[in-house]
Amino acid sequence: MLHLQGPQMLQMLEKSLRKSLPESLKVYGTVFHMNLGNPFKLKALVDKWPDFNTVVVRPQEQEMTDDFDHYTNTYHIYSKDPKDPKNCHELLGSSEVINWKQHLQIQSSQSSLDEVIQNLAATKLVKVKRTQCILYMMPETAKKLVPSLLEAKNLSPKSVKPKAINQEMFKLSSLDVTHAALVNKFWHFGGNDWSQRFIERCIRTFPTFCLLGPEGTPVSWSLMDQTGEIRMGCTMPEYRAQGLISHLLYSQVQAMEKLGFLTYNHTDRANKIIQKMSDTLQHVPMPCDWNQWNCEPL
Repeated sequence: MLHLQGPQMLQMLEKSLRKSLPESLKVYGTVFHMNLGNPFKLKALVDKWPDFNTVVVRPQEQEMTDDFDHYTNTYHIYSKDPKDPKNCHELLGSSEVINWKQHLQIQSSQSSLDEVIQNLAATKLVKVKRTQCILYMMPETAKKLVPSLLEAKNLSPKSVKPKAINQEMFKLSSLDVTHAALVNKFWHFGGNDWSQRFIERCIRTFPTFCLLGPEGTPVSWSLMDQTGEIRMGCTMPEYRAQGLISHLLYSQVQAMEKLGFLTYNHTDRANKIIQKMSDTLQHVPMPCDWNQWNCEPL
């Protein structure tokens, strides 16, 4: 296990991961932001260098002080050969890489890691809950990173502009940290103190976007996490079916594109409304999944 330190190594890692897109997307996006100042204080570990097989990106040990905070205790993993049980099992089984005694999350764009994670969890006496979602990349990012996906599906290299909203009633703005409780209330993966702290950190660290309603408070919003993924998007129930989240996402993608950021997100398999919106905006469905494994020691 090697800890990659210094800008040169991390830039080499980013360049190498780019060749493995879209399967490396969650780790690539994380390393991309590590190379822009590493605001979440993450570290990248590899089994060997420079010809690595497996990469694990995780927080520094001093960040992981709460054994129950699985939002902080999050590991992003990419393996060139996830079905090689020896390599993956050894690296992920090491206590220097993953602290299996904590409540934690593992995220990856590789479904094929499931067998290794489930086997390790059984060995380490850990309960696992897996979530699989549809992974999308915005066409502006796909054009730069994986143009072959656009060409294969004959898709536009630009997001389609959604129908207009009432811009007298709804004003584009950004979130304040005081809005974290509202975001936390409606976030599918949130609703607790740990998730609220995570949301507050995302609001402080990365660009956020919202639409303010007639009363001057957020009625629709979208954030970004440490992997560069657009997440936690929501519209208040009383303002839904007015195209607000479509307008907001389109505005966010255009702004992020100007900053040079990548843009991608995930959608629950059961959420047909957001899937339809993604199709309308011509977001590009990835051939791989968004995966999260929530792990709790027994």
